[in-house]
Amino acid sequence: MDEPRWLDEREARAWRGYRQMRDLLDLQIARDLNQESGLSDADYTVLTVLSEAPGHRMRLIELARRTLWSKSRLSHQLSRMQRRGLVRREECEKHPEDSRAIDAVLTAEGLRLMDEAAPRHVESVRRNFIDLLTPEQLDALGDGAEKVIAHLRGAATND
Repeated sequence: MDEPRWLDEREARAWRGYRQMRDLLDLQIARDLNQESGLSDADYTVLTVLSEAPGHRMRLIELARRTLWSKSRLSHQLSRMQRRGLVRREECEKHPEDSRAIDAVLTAEGLRLMDEAAPRHVESVRRNFIDLLTPEQLDALGDGAEKVIAHLRGAATND
């Protein structure tokens, strides 16, 4: 077995900093979102994806892919949101012949709550992340993120 390629000081600083920043940032933004709108981070994720979809609807399989969630996790999340009147499940409009094809559909209440929460959410993102960085830092972070995402998406398709 080859010797591990241990991280040097610079690499370890970047890796540990990223992990701690991610955890603290996710926690703060989720806290702000919940305090201001009563939505969880998972609620907001589903509402965002559906609000941007044509007709505010999407097949469950595509919604799971977009959120990077398992079918089981998505099903439980949608059930919670459905009980609160934020989404509903309907037969897929594009594939009515396939009884297994189900769409998640954003309700009027879900859209209203999304429209109400979005400005506060983006303010939290700005206050806790965007406005703390220089344009150069944002560019470097965006470039690095795109490179890692492309690598990981490629690795996922090769499995």
